[in-house]
Amino acid sequence: MSGRRKRDLIIKGFSKLLKEDKLRIVAELMDNQVETIELLKSFWYADTEKQKIFDEFSENTITNFYIPYGVAPNVMVNGHTYLVPMVIEESSVVAAASSAARFWSERGGFRAKVIDTVKIGQVHFLWEGEKEKLERVFDELKQQMRENARSITANMEKRGGGILDFELIDMRDKLENYYQIKVSFETKDSMGANFINSCLEESAKTLKEFVRTHPAFHGKERELTIIMAILSNYTPDCLVRVWVECPFKDLEGIDPSLTGEQFARKFATAVKIAEIDTFRATTHNKGIFNGIDAVAIATGNDFRAIEAAGHTYASRTGRYQSLSHVEIKNGKFKYWIELPLAVGTVGGLTALHPLAKHSLEMLGKPSAKELMMITAAMGMANNFAAVRSLVTKGIQHGHMKMHLMNILNHFKATDDEKKKATAYFSDKKVSFASVGEFIKNLRHPTK
Repeated sequence: MSGRRKRDLIIKGFSKLLKEDKLRIVAELMDNQVETIELLKSFWYADTEKQKIFDEFSENTITNFYIPYGVAPNVMVNGHTYLVPMVIEESSVVAAASSAARFWSERGGFRAKVIDTVKIGQVHFLWEGEKEKLERVFDELKQQMRENARSITANMEKRGGGILDFELIDMRDKLENYYQIKVSFETKDSMGANFINSCLEESAKTLKEFVRTHPAFHGKERELTIIMAILSNYTPDCLVRVWVECPFKDLEGIDPSLTGEQFARKFATAVKIAEIDTFRATTHNKGIFNGIDAVAIATGNDFRAIEAAGHTYASRTGRYQSLSHVEIKNGKFKYWIELPLAVGTVGGLTALHPLAKHSLEMLGKPSAKELMMITAAMGMANNFAAVRSLVTKGIQHGHMKMHLMNILNHFKATDDEKKKATAYFSDKKVSFASVGEFIKNLRHPTK
């Protein structure tokens, strides 16, 4: 049977198969089945108990996919210096973050504050009743929803968190008979997704029963359709701000052709372009999330939720724009970033993943608020390093130097060849073609 034909087969009951059988089915799609199995098994942990933990993180697992785990030293936030773990495969990100962190550590470091930590969930429902009637009994409904969720919220309340408030949102101008109950939460050091969703589902049941049985409602008013109850990853009230500032003289020497003030103004213009141009803003903010995502992954947090919230926040004015900003005033350069950043330091993968647990210990077992500030600082560090390169020597200068090792690995360069290539390209432009030509000449020198 051809490879194309094998790929067209519908596999029933795949999730119920043993791991070895799943592996065999995957291998059958490949030309070299034995080599495929050997490759996938080579990434299993020898410790079967540890491997079992990883197998149970997700479904239909057949192996592990490794991503480099690096650290950025000299990250000073509010006077505390951290060695920050970063999990990312993109070359130059850790180097850029480390360079920027060192630069600002010599100028007072990053300053940061958490503006708020409120998270949001929604109960979406359709109802044909009169809004005013529901508004009149809404305080009673809120109390009932709190009471019915008490078994879920009790432990969170002991830690100072829980349900903060309920709000009735009329969305009938967008969709016929559509309402929401917007619920705000405080989840303390937990990211809180499961907690929030459990509370919302209980609140949805309470809402439906309340409307069905309350004497204020009659006839069709007693019929309410729950569409869904789910948290929102947009957390505009779970905000962190990080900033740096220094006089122009502290920016001298970044580029020999620019004074400190000239660099500051050129940098500010580059950031302004990201504020007004969506195409530039997208790449600009991607650089911010290079740093943020790397820390989120290293600490077992949901980088996809973090990115979704950040990009939505960047669009809150109706136009996508930069998450970082610059102010030039009274001979000083001030640069800051503000964004929603919901992270946790307890629960979920933070305790189950051995390296996530290690990462948090490396950071001194921070609270969720402290981790918010550290993570945002790494996003800012990457952004500063990227814009600094763009307005001076260009982004490719540093990026391609870091990418050199990837190219050399593609050509299966030996350690000696890597050493010679690194020396040769120390003052030359790096490209795939030029490195390939260099390796070719090393291996087959012309007479």
